[in-house]
Amino acid sequence: MANGTAQDPVEDLKVLQRLAKQFWDYLKSEELWSFIIVASIKIIVITVVSYLVVRIGNKLIEKFFAIRMRAPLRYSERRQRTILKLLQNVLSYLIYFSAIIGILSALNIQVAGLLAGAGIASVAIAFGAQSLVKDIISGFFIIFEDQFGVGDYIKLNTAEGTVVEIGLRTTKITGVTGEQHIIPNGSIGAVINYSVNDTSTFVDFVVPTTVSLPEIEKKVETYLQALFDEYEELTNVPVLTGVQNFNPETVTLRIKIETATMQHAKMTGIIRRDLMTLLEEYDVQVEGE
Repeated sequence: MANGTAQDPVEDLKVLQRLAKQFWDYLKSEELWSFIIVASIKIIVITVVSYLVVRIGNKLIEKFFAIRMRAPLRYSERRQRTILKLLQNVLSYLIYFSAIIGILSALNIQVAGLLAGAGIASVAIAFGAQSLVKDIISGFFIIFEDQFGVGDYIKLNTAEGTVVEIGLRTTKITGVTGEQHIIPNGSIGAVINYSVNDTSTFVDFVVPTTVSLPEIEKKVETYLQALFDEYEELTNVPVLTGVQNFNPETVTLRIKIETATMQHAKMTGIIRRDLMTLLEEYDVQVEGE
C-alpha cells in the first residue's frame, strides 16, 4: 500500500513529462509551421484582395452612375445617389462575407458544418430576427417608392437633417450641427421631405401711414426684380403681395419668395437686410429675425 502510494506522484510526473514532450515536438514540427505559414499567406491574400475588390468595385459603380447621369435620358440625381450607396453597401457585405468564409477555410474550419449548424440555429433565432427582416423590407420600399434619397433634407421621428446614406438596414442623417442620426429603417414612421418641392416663405415689413405706399411699392418691386437676376437660389421673382394688416399708424406689407430647396433662410435674411437699407428714409421696420 505504501509502495503504491509512493509511486503515484512518479507516474503522474512521467505522464506530464510525456505530454510536455509531445506538445513541444508538435510546436517544433514541420507540419505545424508549414500550416501556419500557408494559412497566414492565404489570410493576407484574401484580406488584401477583398479590400481591393471593394475599393475597385465602388469606383466602378461610381463611374457607371457618373456616365449614366450624363446620358440624354433624364434620371433623378437624388435617386441615383441613393441606389449608388445601396449597391456599394451590398457589394461590401458580399465581399467581406466571402472573405470570412475563405479565412475560416484557410484555418481548416469546416465551413459547411458551420453553415448547417447556422441553418438549424436560425430556426431558434427566427423570432429575434424579425426586426432585422422588417428593417430590410422597409429599406427596400423606401428606395423603391423614392420616399427620400441621399442628399434630401428630411425630418423623421425625432431626427432632422440631410440624408447621407440609405442602407439595407439603417438610414443615416446628419443634423445641422453635425450630429449623425442612425435610424433602423423598420422604425421610420411619418417622414417630412423638404427637398421634393421648392420652398416658399414670406417677409413682412411695416411702414408708417404717413408715407406714400405707391412710392415704396415701386422701389421694392424694382429691388425684387434685381434680386432675382442676382441670386440663382430664387426660383421666381419675389412678389410684393400687398397690404396684410393696417392700423391708424402703420401698414404691414408682405413679400412672397420662392427658393430652391432649403435656401429660404438665406434669402429672407438678405431681403430683410436690404429692405432696412433701401427704405431707411421711410422709417420702415422689418419683421422677423
